[in-house]
Amino acid sequence: MEYSHFSNLIQKRADKFGNQEALKLKDKNTGEWQSVSWEDFARKITAVARSMCHAGVEPQSNIGIYSQNMVECLYIDFGAFANRAVTVPMYATASVPQIDYIINEAEISLLFVGEQAQYNNAWQVFQGSAFLKQIVILDKTVVRAPEDKTSIYFDYFSSPKNRTSQDIITVEKRVKSARGEDIAHIIYTSGTTGEPKGVVLTHNNYLETFKIHDIRLSYLPQRFLSISFLPLAHIFEKAWSLYCLHRGCTVAINLDPREIQTAVKEVKPQAMCSVPRFWEKVYAGVREKIEDSNFILRHIFLNAISTGEKYCIGYINKGKKPPFFLKCKFKWYEKIVYSKLKKTIGIERGLIFPCAGAMLSEEIIRFLRSVNIPLAYGYGLTETTATVSCFPEIRYELDTVGKVMPSIEVRIGEDNEIQVKGKTVTGGYYKKPDATAAAFTDDGWFRTGDAGSLTENKGIVLRERIKDLYKTSNGKYIAPQQLEGRLINDKFIENAFVIGDQRKYVSALIVPDYNELEKYAKEKGILFGSEEDLCNNPQIIKLYEARVTDMQNEFANYEQIKRFTLLPHVFTINSGELTNTLKMKRNYILEKYREIIDKMYYE
Repeated sequence: MEYSHFSNLIQKRADKFGNQEALKLKDKNTGEWQSVSWEDFARKITAVARSMCHAGVEPQSNIGIYSQNMVECLYIDFGAFANRAVTVPMYATASVPQIDYIINEAEISLLFVGEQAQYNNAWQVFQGSAFLKQIVILDKTVVRAPEDKTSIYFDYFSSPKNRTSQDIITVEKRVKSARGEDIAHIIYTSGTTGEPKGVVLTHNNYLETFKIHDIRLSYLPQRFLSISFLPLAHIFEKAWSLYCLHRGCTVAINLDPREIQTAVKEVKPQAMCSVPRFWEKVYAGVREKIEDSNFILRHIFLNAISTGEKYCIGYINKGKKPPFFLKCKFKWYEKIVYSKLKKTIGIERGLIFPCAGAMLSEEIIRFLRSVNIPLAYGYGLTETTATVSCFPEIRYELDTVGKVMPSIEVRIGEDNEIQVKGKTVTGGYYKKPDATAAAFTDDGWFRTGDAGSLTENKGIVLRERIKDLYKTSNGKYIAPQQLEGRLINDKFIENAFVIGDQRKYVSALIVPDYNELEKYAKEKGILFGSEEDLCNNPQIIKLYEARVTDMQNEFANYEQIKRFTLLPHVFTINSGELTNTLKMKRNYILEKYREIIDKMYYE
């Protein structure tokens, strides 16, 4: 397969696929999904590239994108690449201090913003920034403040009025001079502690990522339909969407992540990368359906899962031919159970569903593969241009985060740290030589900060974040993420935060799933006026005590949660408990809920 520099990738795909569909986007007014052909995609990129040149964008200068997922984000990315410029994506949920930090460090003069919330924050930064000179608004419906005489809309920015014949010549020269060593992106890690770090990724980093994925995913058809669920500011979605475009696939752009369930049913994607929480919700829903069914239906559901496990995991995954009767039984359940489940979600055409970003329990992975959902669980970091390991088509190991990717080297270092070497690994952090030096060993291996081990088949067994390990006052080490991952499998638990560092025993803050909890309370005749009433109700507390106890049987006594507190509100990005990638800010949570936590340790 041909591997093209991003400066001319879309043009080459347009030459090959012409008027075939490259992108899908939903019209806000009609609710209908519209198509963008490869030729139109290439034309739009060319227009944006020339306008960027006219606006003073220079090779290897930094351009900011502060938006939710919009088709314009791809036009901007590739328009910048045609100028050999660098794009710096920012999460649509990022706060004023966060974008102010990035804009100042990356010296961003040109910033593209999505909707009203992003514009408001950007305008606030603009008024006091020494670097930001121009804001370009992507959504026409955004109403600017009266005093803003400098910001312009994207349609005008990319119009023929906003470029000259000299810009055309300059862009053509830049495309011809593009090199693999050019920086493509600076992607800032949100981080759970400390200031963000800009990970520098080159075109060569991405091209190597494409090569090793083509090898690992050779069983897929060259072209398929993928929907963007995660933010394009996230390396997982960014790298996957770019990889899909490299293959000539169609990418559907989902604007609002809260509408993903509706979007999936409308688009019926063949691929979608996601974080574990999506599949945890699916699993919890299926378990609830089984629990609420009568004896006959429950038996059918459970037998279908058992049959699928024997067929998919016991035989197909091992490369063995299943017995004729088992194959017939599996095909029957595929028609009456698995297909209906997948259709309910909207993934009946699914070919591959990459999943990474946090721990997903083996129990859920086993279930998904048993009902013939092609989950490809994996592991990676921004610093490794996403994938370090992922499930192969067969011979995947359920207790791992996949098999190490081709051409990537992985070793286990001091403190069982997973360390990586390869052409997909970043050269370092932007303007942070000390952080870069600390991220690599003396012999050049990238230090992931994750603890784990390797199997004989080059599978990575992920244990925990090394810095997140807790040591109780009794000298026992606790891996909070394992406990948290087990707890959030429960349909009544939205989130869980485990405490134990330098404490006598393990405790937890539990955020209930209030949709499920309110439903339960009404069924049991429990009166309540608010979430706080539910959290303080003795019957509700007993419900959680029983469920937490049942879920901890597999853990040693010193690892088990002895006390917990139910919180009357959810963790959110805006309230500070979560990063833009929905990871918990451990230090922030410990400080914010210090009084509640301390109370759980009173004698």
